[in-house]
Amino acid sequence: MSDFRGVRRGFLLDSRVAEDLSISDVARVFGLRTSAIRYYEQIGILPPAMRKNGQRRYNNGVLFRLAVVQRARETGFTLEEIRELFFGFPAGTPPPKRWHRLSQRKIAELRDRIKRLKLMETLLKRMEDCRCAALDECGERILRDIEAAVSVGAGLTRDRPGRIRTAARDRRRPHRARARARSRNSSAAAPSAAPE
Repeated sequence: MSDFRGVRRGFLLDSRVAEDLSISDVARVFGLRTSAIRYYEQIGILPPAMRKNGQRRYNNGVLFRLAVVQRARETGFTLEEIRELFFGFPAGTPPPKRWHRLSQRKIAELRDRIKRLKLMETLLKRMEDCRCAALDECGERILRDIEAAVSVGAGLTRDRPGRIRTAARDRRRPHRARARARSRNSSAAAPSAAPE
């Protein structure tokens, strides 16, 4: 039979062996360090190991638990999220419901990350085409781009002082931005006083 990480396939699940696994056996199956197994026990992801002659011993239940942990790690779950998977639901909650809730949240995070990565790629391509003579010139161009984007987004004119700071506040408090816009429109529409 072929080997898996140096362990004969089926060996660790053999009923005569699976109740008496050493920490190195368990670590080798999943390509982990023994310190990682101890840490998982420390934070509660794994149950405390049995002891035999002062040494940690494990059964196949630990293998099953670690298989879930490793798959969750491969899909981007943090250790805190993995703890939530095991312990963050009412007792008896079926696995599909647990996976669905956490997966939906993770997918949303991944989509947001993909957007940011695409933006990073766009910016990097622009930087590749740089023709500036000095980095200060790069900085000036970048600042112009930022100011232009802020001005468009906030509906501000280019000659308005403090527009970057104002736009940042407007993004956090959209109701104030709308109030300022109405005030500006009212001022513009009001007739000027007749000269004496």
